[in-house]
Amino acid sequence: MSGSQHLVVGAGLAGAATAWRLAERGHEVTLVERTEPAAPDGSSHGSARIFRYAYHERDYVELAVRAAAAFRELERLHGAPLLTPAPALDHGPGRDPRALARVLQDVGVEHELLGAAEARARWPQLVVDGEVLHQPSGAVIDAEGTVRAMVDLARAAGARVLTGWPLVHLERTATGFTAFSTAGRALDAGHVVVAAGGWLPDLLGGLPLPAGFLAAFPALHVLQENAFHFPYREQHPHGTWPTVIHEVPEILVYALPGGRDAGFRGQKVAEYAGGRPLASAAGQSGAVDAANRTRVSGYVRRYLPGLVPEPYAETTCLFTSTPTEDFVVDGADGITVLSACSGHGAKFAPLLGEIAADVATGGTPPQRFRVGAARPGP
Repeated sequence: MSGSQHLVVGAGLAGAATAWRLAERGHEVTLVERTEPAAPDGSSHGSARIFRYAYHERDYVELAVRAAAAFRELERLHGAPLLTPAPALDHGPGRDPRALARVLQDVGVEHELLGAAEARARWPQLVVDGEVLHQPSGAVIDAEGTVRAMVDLARAAGARVLTGWPLVHLERTATGFTAFSTAGRALDAGHVVVAAGGWLPDLLGGLPLPAGFLAAFPALHVLQENAFHFPYREQHPHGTWPTVIHEVPEILVYALPGGRDAGFRGQKVAEYAGGRPLASAAGQSGAVDAANRTRVSGYVRRYLPGLVPEPYAETTCLFTSTPTEDFVVDGADGITVLSACSGHGAKFAPLLGEIAADVATGGTPPQRFRVGAARPGP
């Protein structure tokens, strides 16, 4: 049995970021991962996530501005880019681009509010029926590359990283905690950060947290989501394809240039929160839902004429969400819980690690991320 000042459980985006931030501050850190960092059956694998600024809530926009700076710091320390510039577009009546533009204006984020004709002229590969919010500083995040960069930086700062180490039980001791894995393996720690993503529902009730904290914890909803890659009709016509958030009454879709894991051949397109509900990540099958494939392909046929409406690659991933889609970064009695990223957390990863490190070392979490906080939703 060995000791560590801080034990971080989970080496996805959130856990890797927390381990890096704690280690760079000089803390003794052990990061444990159920299988391997950015595991393919988790929420942080792959090379394509959206970085955008548009939210209806000012505090999320302000966090996105801070996260952009944190990504620039991470890229500088890593020595290679993790973000690929791509203009970010929001459109459709459900998005209310004009209202989003007002929030960006208040925060001072560069943006354009374009009429439909101007947007169609600029991006003829899209069908646009109304105003479009354009964020020129948008980007595509290499999620797996970001995880590995933060794990490398954590190691360089002295953190120990253990793979194939699933947490099965956490026990309070006189000096902190003992964490138990399979085959009788154990670790001691003074403080524990749990960033277990879709596995959190299986772990949360068994953590030695106060009953009041557990009772106030928001419900966690795990979805096995589907994502599809559709080939470009031409190779990147009209310059770089944008990322898109498009909400119409019948569907909310996100689309972005696919990364290296899909050969950079097309656009990744998915229905937001359109997947199969699970009790936890342990119940995932990895099987793509054929009905969802048909639904998303129909959307592509109608709204993305610059793509061939037949996917050449497809995958599943996990969304673990609270009812308001806010994150939780809070804790009690030596345990910090960092979850859930609610399908929009990748862009905040290096910043969420900083916030979690603050909380783990005695700081107060942002009010919005506290257990029991009144949350209006993003």
